[in-house]
Amino acid sequence: MNTKTDLRAISHLLGDALSQFAKLFQSEVDLAKAELGEKVQQIGTAIGLIAAGAVLVIPAIVMALFALSAALIAGGWSQPVSYLISAIIAAVVAAILFAVGMNRLDARHLTPRETLRQLEKDKDTVKGMVR
Repeated sequence: MNTKTDLRAISHLLGDALSQFAKLFQSEVDLAKAELGEKVQQIGTAIGLIAAGAVLVIPAIVMALFALSAALIAGGWSQPVSYLISAIIAAVVAAILFAVGMNRLDARHLTPRETLRQLEKDKDTVKGMVR
């Protein structure tokens, strides 16, 4: 073989490798788009649940707190203490709802793990092809 033929073969192989890498990279971009779309949907669902919980729980909590306060007052408790106990219970319920919503928005749950894993594999593959 002569040097010109060897250079053409090498350049052809390098061109094929780069072409395959470009296709692979495009596939990874498509995977990332799909995975990020799924994560955006998870965020939307979490926000919807938080909003629905906030809207629907307010009337129920208000009525339950009035009933609790009335029961405590009827049981001989003073009005201020009865209302304070009711407010503390409302704060605990609100904290629970807030914590559940924030847990669903945790960045660890929204990381595109599959895309990152696949990109790492692709990087290793390209390194192997270049060697």
